[in-house]
Amino acid sequence: MTDDAARAERHNQKRQLGITFAANVPHNKALGIVIEAIEAEGVVFRLPYDAKLVGNPETGVLHGGAITALLDGCSGAAVFAALPRWPIATLDLRIDYMSAAEPGRDVLAFATCYKLTRNIGFTRAVAYHDDRNQPIASAVGTFMLATKGGDAAVTRATAGLAAATATEPPDAKEPT
Repeated sequence: MTDDAARAERHNQKRQLGITFAANVPHNKALGIVIEAIEAEGVVFRLPYDAKLVGNPETGVLHGGAITALLDGCSGAAVFAALPRWPIATLDLRIDYMSAAEPGRDVLAFATCYKLTRNIGFTRAVAYHDDRNQPIASAVGTFMLATKGGDAAVTRATAGLAAATATEPPDAKEPT
């Protein structure tokens, strides 16, 4: 197998791990969060607009907590896509809300894991409608890698794929 083919195979395995992780989080399912893309440059999730997620019935604007959950889930999947270690835990998630989501519209989130250490993954994320440069909210997060506990079903489901990538060295990504 060539280096390019091996790299492509590892990327596909990481992508599958990210999908498995994101699809098995009950909170994401309850909110209706959809995985749009898990690629090398980052992860995109979508939170479909739903009246039950509205924070202010007079305006129809989605509750900030739903957007927080979207950014947290998307950021966690970005860590998995960067280097699969399971399970993980959110240590810190700082969110700046810049504008209200438009009533009746889905919200997208893009996250990237820009730095990995032995124990911590660092992420950046934005929530937006059409343009990442016009964010509804932006977030930075830190995630503890390889925590004890977590969802045993997710661990079992991802164990076979993770074993195949376990010898891969951590990506030495620099902040962008």
